[in-house]
Amino acid sequence: MLCSRLLTGSKLRCSPGVVTMVKYCSTMGAQQTLKVKKQIEDKRQAALMGGGQKRLDAQHKKGKLTARERINVLMDPGTFVEYDMFMEHTCSDFGMEKEKIPSDSVVTGHGLIDGRRTYVFSQDFTVFGGSLSMAHAKKICKIMDQATLVGAPVIGLNDSGGARIQEGVESLAGYADIFYRNVASSGVVPQISMIMGPCAGGAVYSPALTDWTFMVKDTSYLFITGPDVVKTVTGESVTQEELGGAKTHTTLSGVAHKSFENDIDALLQLRTFMGYLPQSNRDSAPVRVSDDPWDRYVPGLNTVVPLESTTAYDMMDVILGVVDEREFFELMPLYAKNIVTGFGRMAGRTVGIVGNNPKHAAGCLDINASIKGARFVRFCDAFNIPIITFEDVPGFLPGTAQEYGGIIRHGAKLLYAYAEATVPKITVITRKAYGGAYDVMSSKHLKGDTNYAWPTAEVAVMGAKGAVSIIFRGKGSEEQEAEYVDKFGNPFPAAVRGYVDDIIEPATTRKRICEDLELLSTKKADKPDRKHANMPL
Repeated sequence: MLCSRLLTGSKLRCSPGVVTMVKYCSTMGAQQTLKVKKQIEDKRQAALMGGGQKRLDAQHKKGKLTARERINVLMDPGTFVEYDMFMEHTCSDFGMEKEKIPSDSVVTGHGLIDGRRTYVFSQDFTVFGGSLSMAHAKKICKIMDQATLVGAPVIGLNDSGGARIQEGVESLAGYADIFYRNVASSGVVPQISMIMGPCAGGAVYSPALTDWTFMVKDTSYLFITGPDVVKTVTGESVTQEELGGAKTHTTLSGVAHKSFENDIDALLQLRTFMGYLPQSNRDSAPVRVSDDPWDRYVPGLNTVVPLESTTAYDMMDVILGVVDEREFFELMPLYAKNIVTGFGRMAGRTVGIVGNNPKHAAGCLDINASIKGARFVRFCDAFNIPIITFEDVPGFLPGTAQEYGGIIRHGAKLLYAYAEATVPKITVITRKAYGGAYDVMSSKHLKGDTNYAWPTAEVAVMGAKGAVSIIFRGKGSEEQEAEYVDKFGNPFPAAVRGYVDDIIEPATTRKRICEDLELLSTKKADKPDRKHANMPL
C-alpha cells in the first residue's frame, strides 16, 4: 500500500509517493479548472459577438440594432437573464459542423419591463441570417413553456431569413413546435410579435398566431413568398415593401396592428404598450396611480356631437376626453378607420375602448371594421380587461363588394365577440344606433352591463328618410319624416323599454364610467360547459 496509516496521536502520515501524487492531481485539477473557465469565457464572448464584427456593422448600416441591443433597450437595465447561451446547432450536413456559433441565431431569456416579468426571444440576423434551426426552435419553446407556467407575457423580436435549409425537415419541425405553443398559450399569456427585419415563408405564421403584431417601417417585411417567387408564378413585378412592408400590412391587409419609425421607437413604444396588459389570464387588468380625478367634469363633450345628424365628428375627441390624462394607445389606426380600438385608463385601471368613428365612412360597420373590432374584443375578454364602447353607427355598409366579400359572416364575428365576452361591458350611445348594428355594438340584449345614451342619441331601425320611404312606399313627405324623427330620433324609445339604463349629460360620462368600473370590478359570469364554441371564422 502506498499509504500506511500510522496513528501517532491524531495525525495521519502518508508515504512520499502518495504526497507526490496528491500534489500532481491538485495541479492537474487546477489547470483543468482554469482551462474550462477560459473556454467558458471564450464561448461567452463568441456568443456576444454573434456573427462577428463585420456582420454587426452591416446590421447597423441598415439602421437596425443587433439582437442583444434590442433586448437591452426593451428591458429594464440589468434585469435580463439569458438562457442557453452555449447552445449550438447539431447539423453536420453541407459543412455546417465547421460553422458553430454559441447561442446559435436567437437570444432568449426573461427580464423586467417597468418591474414586471416578461419573457423574450430576439432573433439574430448576424448568425446564419437569423434562420431557424432545431436548436433555435428549442430555445424559443423553452421560454414559451416557462412563461405559461409562471404566467408572464412573451415577446418575440423577429428578424429572420426563415427556415435553415441545411437542416431540412428538422427546421420545419421546429416551426411546428413553436406554432403549437403559440396556440396552447393563446388566451393564457399575452403574446406580442415585433417584426424588425424579414419574416418570410412558414415563419410568418407564428406572428399571425400571436395577439399583437407590430412592424418597423422600411426595415421589416412579412410575406408568404418573396417578390422573385411571385414574379415567377404570377408574372407580377412587386418590391419587398409593396408586397409585405409595414405600410401594406397596417393599411391594406390588417396583418400588423401598428408600425413604428425605427428600432428604438418601436421598443420604447412596446414598453409603453406592455403597461396596459395583465401578466396572464389569471390576473386582473393592471391598475396604477392616476392624478386625473375620476369624477372630472368634461364640458367639451356637451358640444362634440354636431346639431346636424349628418355632420361628421371625430370619435377620438370623445375618447381622449374621458380617459386618464388623454393617454390612449390606439391599435390599427390606419386600418378600418371607421372603428377605433385601443387601450386607455380610467381612474388608473386599464380598459379596452371600441368606438365607431363617424369621421370615416360615417362610422358604418364593414368587413374590415368587424374583424378589427372582434379581434380586439376577444383579446380584452381573454385577459380580464373591461370593454367600453362608444356607439355612433348608422348600420352595416351596403353594396355588392361587401355582400360578395361576406359581410354577413364577418359582421357576425363582432356580434359573437361581444355576446361571448364576460368582462365588464359599458356602452355609451353618442348619436346613431341604427338597425342590426345597434344590436351588435354591445347592446343590452348582448348582456351589456351598463348602457347609457346621450341626449343626442337616436335608436331606430334606420334613418328617417329611408324608413318613411319604405313605410309609405316611396310617397313619404317631409312632414312624415319629421314625425318619424320625433318618435325615434331621440333616446326615449330605448329608455322607456329599459334598453338603456340612463340618459346622461355627456360631460358626466367619465364620472359615470369610473363609478361603473368600480361597481363591476367584482363581476362573475359563468359560461356553459363545452369543449369550445364554433364562432363564424
